[in-house]
Amino acid sequence: MGAPPGYRPSAWVHLLHQLPRADFQLRPVPSGFAPQEQEYQQALLLVVALAGLGLGLSLIFIAVYLIRFCCCRPPEPPGAKSPPPGGGCVTWSCIAALLVGCAGIGIGFYGNSETSDGVSQLSSALLHANHTLTAIDHLVLEMVERLEEAVRTELTTLEEVLTQRTELVAATRGARRQAEAVAQQLQGLAFWQGVPLSPLQVAEDVSFVEEYRWLAYVLLLLLELLVCLFTLLGLAKQSKWLVIVMTVVSLLVLVLSWGSMGLEAAAAVGLSDFCSSPDTYILNLTREETGLGSDILSYYFLCNQAVSNPFQQRLTLSQRALANIHSQLQGLEREAVPQFPSAQKLLLSLEETLNVTEGNFHQLVALLHCRGLHKDYGAALRGLCEDALEGLLFLLLFSLLSAGALATALCSLPRAWALFPPRNPSASCSGSHLSEPFLHARLEPVPHLRSFPSCRRRPH
Repeated sequence: MGAPPGYRPSAWVHLLHQLPRADFQLRPVPSGFAPQEQEYQQALLLVVALAGLGLGLSLIFIAVYLIRFCCCRPPEPPGAKSPPPGGGCVTWSCIAALLVGCAGIGIGFYGNSETSDGVSQLSSALLHANHTLTAIDHLVLEMVERLEEAVRTELTTLEEVLTQRTELVAATRGARRQAEAVAQQLQGLAFWQGVPLSPLQVAEDVSFVEEYRWLAYVLLLLLELLVCLFTLLGLAKQSKWLVIVMTVVSLLVLVLSWGSMGLEAAAAVGLSDFCSSPDTYILNLTREETGLGSDILSYYFLCNQAVSNPFQQRLTLSQRALANIHSQLQGLEREAVPQFPSAQKLLLSLEETLNVTEGNFHQLVALLHCRGLHKDYGAALRGLCEDALEGLLFLLLFSLLSAGALATALCSLPRAWALFPPRNPSASCSGSHLSEPFLHARLEPVPHLRSFPSCRRRPH
């Protein structure tokens, strides 16, 4: 099958399409896109389950690390004032992990934008295809109504005017039969009329889902950005309560990152299977949803020399019939007008109707050609299989960086806040808080301390 113009499966499509797939019993599953089959659904769910497995392992690792940190630390000697060795490395490793997370957030915003652009291109192609199909139905309906009106009024009246000339009446009846035949042939060209599948409705559904998907990812990205910024602020201010709150929120964002990673991976794998050979699946799905013949669908989806135009015979017969009507009206104008002057107005009206019908007919021929709808099909595939797939891969990279950065931060934050100096409210007579370095400085012996007047207690 020929690919749409301008669309070729990318290297990412080929790479993801070659990945092995298996169902829940770990039996191999073909990589052909078949979302209606249970084995293929299980293969995609298994991809999501791998992300869940990664989440479980990361949570176990974090829990074991924190338990070991809290319960297996050697007791500090009494009177120790210096922080344990390696404290600076722990803090800087946490800061580095958060900075990596911030870089991943930038990648996530780019991937979210690319995915949205691809889906928007898909929606625009569907809307343009709907406009073409609607224009075809409108033109056919307009031409049929014009011809039927001409048969009911002008041609019927013209027969009554020309009753005295039998040969002229026969020519008028011939034009009438030709007009009825054209109307009958044209009715078969509105192939999308009465089809339950509406590209407009599909485009609206896709846009609705994409709007909420885009908003959900923006909220996730902003949440992780706030976590990174406030955690860095807590480390800089040495605020234990802020770091503890951000640790709890980081755990929540870690779960969301692994969950989004599973959905993105399954969507990328399924989309690569679809994009590797989309024509077969689209043809079968459209045939089931619309009930149209395979000749019509193959003509528009493939649009190559091997597939002939299924409407060519109807178009040829209609064009010949319109040409015959035109010649018959010209003959009637030469023969009937000199003898029947009242027929001139009817013939001029018929000529005008015929000219408008021929103009609409040429426009209909252009719309029925496969180039327009096939171009929309190619634009939809490019938006879905290039921009949207690329955006999904960037979102997958964001989720991976986010999960790694948050896991590292969750392991480092408890050790970092353990190094924070304690707050001592009684270290100052005015009640102000002093940090531990300043407290140590006051406890060191000095030669002579002068008491300040403001700190003396007056005798009662």
